[in-house]
Amino acid sequence: MANNVESNFTRKVARVFMEKFETARVHSKNVNTQLLDGKLNPSSGTVVDFKRPTDYKSVSTADGDITGTKRDIIAGKASGTVQNYLTVPIDYNEVDEALKLDQLDELLEPAALRIVTDLELDFATFMMKNTGLLSGTVGSPALIWDDIADYGAMMQAHGVPKTAPWYTTVNPFTQKKLSGVQRSLGAGGSAGSAIMSAHEKAALTRNFAGFDAVMSADTLPSYTAFASADRAGTLSANPTVTYVGAKDTMTQVLAVTAFGANTVVSAGEKIQIAGRNRLNLSTRQLILDGTGTEILFTGTVTETVTLGASGEGNLTVTGPAIYEAAGAYNTVDSAPVSGDVVTLLTANGTTVQPNLFWQKNAFSIGSVKLMKLHSTDTVATTKDGLQLRVSRYSDGDANKQTVRFDLLPAFAVLNPFFAGQGFGTP
Repeated sequence: MANNVESNFTRKVARVFMEKFETARVHSKNVNTQLLDGKLNPSSGTVVDFKRPTDYKSVSTADGDITGTKRDIIAGKASGTVQNYLTVPIDYNEVDEALKLDQLDELLEPAALRIVTDLELDFATFMMKNTGLLSGTVGSPALIWDDIADYGAMMQAHGVPKTAPWYTTVNPFTQKKLSGVQRSLGAGGSAGSAIMSAHEKAALTRNFAGFDAVMSADTLPSYTAFASADRAGTLSANPTVTYVGAKDTMTQVLAVTAFGANTVVSAGEKIQIAGRNRLNLSTRQLILDGTGTEILFTGTVTETVTLGASGEGNLTVTGPAIYEAAGAYNTVDSAPVSGDVVTLLTANGTTVQPNLFWQKNAFSIGSVKLMKLHSTDTVATTKDGLQLRVSRYSDGDANKQTVRFDLLPAFAVLNPFFAGQGFGTP
């Protein structure tokens, strides 16, 4: 009887694996992980919808008569999308021997780290492609703490609420540059703690420029700006600029032309529309930078697209340019129209790795409840709702037994305007 094993085998293995999994997380620890918990299952399909917060516009009158000024409530939705399985299989004999010799920690740590690394990179890539804000000059590295402070200033200027924590992650070489500029800001983690998680070790400093933590991570994603050198074109049609058109996806389709022939636009690239300025999402007033200049609208391309021979095609961007008369959801001061100049901000042929900054409720991550295999298995759940399955099963044809670890994550964008790509200023 191949699977007639002691009843607590997978529970013991799951406990150790979960401990290693938890201590290695960084990005996935700092987003909303409760919203998707329990709402996705095999019968719900690959997408589940969540209601977005509504907004309103006040009316100023001399006599208090608001006849004819009331507006309908418009409810949008955010969609969580199931990703691919993340699985690590291990030969049963190795696990059994490690369990008997009390060496599970040494055996399972690399397996847990592999799933965490894949999860963190996949999720960070998802974050990068769904950020609505931009700080700094695309492609320029952040070299000083002023650059990091600008990320916080950009979030505050856009009206991102402090009702949930703010975070930013930079790559390890940015960490080196920052520590050389001002060493007193380089002390993060938990003072006096002998054993720290990866999340604690990642913190360079806390409570800086509005951020609850400034962290470093080696799982930041990158993209490459492919051909061609002609990185500017124009809108070839008026895009949909109503909130109703954007409320369910928080994306916008831009029909463009006059870019270089067969230009490949990569997911994650930032585009800019000339003459259309950003608004604070709380006050709906213009945002001015440190020099008193209006900040132009930028969006992030969500899907890689190859444009045509005349540089024509459709770009889907997140963080839409919304403009309606007396609109409660406007994000720009005027509507983009056909003929507006659109610029891809990454230089031709350049590979870019943005830093990321976000408010905790910009994104959500959850996990699908996995079905029980015809085997001995245990399901373990982290405190913030991620669920892993540990299964021991046999392959009768191959005459072998295996222990496998599974995670089926789901990612959602709750508000792209609560997150951005961060660079330095040359």
